[in-house]
Amino acid sequence: MLFSQFIAEFFDPGVLPTLKFATQGIYSLLLRKHLIPQFGGHRLCDISRVEIQQYPLHKLKQGFAWETTNHLRHLLSKVMGTAISWDYVSNNPVRGVKMPERTLKRPHRFLSAEEVQRLVASSKEPTRTIIILATMTGLRIGEILALRWGRIDLLRGTLLVAETCYKGHFGTPKTRASRREVPLAPAAVHELKERYMRSVDHSPRALVFATSQDAPLAADNLRKKSLRTACRRAGLQRIDWHALRHTHGTLLHAQGTPLKVAQAQLGHSHMATTLEVYTHASGSAQRDAVNLLADQLFPNVPKLESGGNTAQERLQLLQ
Repeated sequence: MLFSQFIAEFFDPGVLPTLKFATQGIYSLLLRKHLIPQFGGHRLCDISRVEIQQYPLHKLKQGFAWETTNHLRHLLSKVMGTAISWDYVSNNPVRGVKMPERTLKRPHRFLSAEEVQRLVASSKEPTRTIIILATMTGLRIGEILALRWGRIDLLRGTLLVAETCYKGHFGTPKTRASRREVPLAPAAVHELKERYMRSVDHSPRALVFATSQDAPLAADNLRKKSLRTACRRAGLQRIDWHALRHTHGTLLHAQGTPLKVAQAQLGHSHMATTLEVYTHASGSAQRDAVNLLADQLFPNVPKLESGGNTAQERLQLLQ
């Protein structure tokens, strides 16, 4: 059986519908754009480990991101593993295929507290409230757009993450850890109360953020229009919604929040994700850290002048 035939007749109708809607879209795209053009004309039994090993290396040379290339390897392994389960092949040639050392990713964008304040001040509804919720709770944009009034307790100051929305389709949260109760700061409670008072439908199933037809808002449209405009007004570089989630984790880290608390807040299954991906050190925080260490080790050494000194003035200070 050809790889393309197996995808069309078995994998597409039998496996994809069992996955989350967002995953279905990603897998369909990767299959159509990459795997089928490469392996579609091959019989399943003829796909070799040598050929597969060369495939990710070739993709990386073409300029594809390490993460995307690894997704392709993982999806190909899932397809071949399914073929084994359904007795079309006897072994999975993707097993044993190695990825090269992970390349450095572009640093994730996050905002300082002052930048968040500027962004909020430059935003209009409903983007303003969404920005406040994202930075104060760390919720993913899909979790925010799926919020319903019945899952928000304004008296206790909590909300329950029990659903997510992707391109208008509702589903369960990303992982088991993503289903969580999140505390709300007074500022977030205030904004939600204001939105509740402006809302027409207060029923438990009503969406907090909805169109005039009671449909969920589109994250991409909000990002391209409202968020992009707010960034320009605030004098900030463009950001995406996930940058606000990174901002939440980074600001928690900067104020000394225990890692386990940040993990629960962000809904991560593994603490390593919280530590390695969502806690970024800002330049000012690093400067404060080394200055504190210097105060302990070398208390008698004069401190460098801060501010807008020129290069020549800084050199004179060091001489």
